[in-house]
Amino acid sequence: DVQLQAFGGGLVQPGGSLRLSCAASGFIFSDYAIGWFRQAPGKEREGVSCISSLPGSTYYGESVKGRFTISRDNAKNTVFLQMDNLKPEDTAVYYCTTRRFICLEPMRTDDYTYWGRGTQVTVSS
Repeated sequence: DVQLQAFGGGLVQPGGSLRLSCAASGFIFSDYAIGWFRQAPGKEREGVSCISSLPGSTYYGESVKGRFTISRDNAKNTVFLQMDNLKPEDTAVYYCTTRRFICLEPMRTDDYTYWGRGTQVTVSS
């Protein structure tokens, strides 16, 4: 079975950093793009970042460009989302998801096949 597990969330002050991880199993990890979405209370799920199966191919939403960095370790079947200079508006549940090969722009939930349970990120002083 395909499984995706996001973890690493928590409470952080504005300007702080967190690193989220997405651990995957049940499929050929290196053949799949991994995306991060987030959903704040009362809002639609928003695409944050995506990394394709192709080396160096990444995508970032406008609201996180220059602050978030996505990377992957195919040997460990894991994708990381380094989040720096966090803002209160980054508060949300963060989900990782997957689709074959490449990221699409813009990121839409319908383009992704499997979803993991989310991890809560709260940015507050």
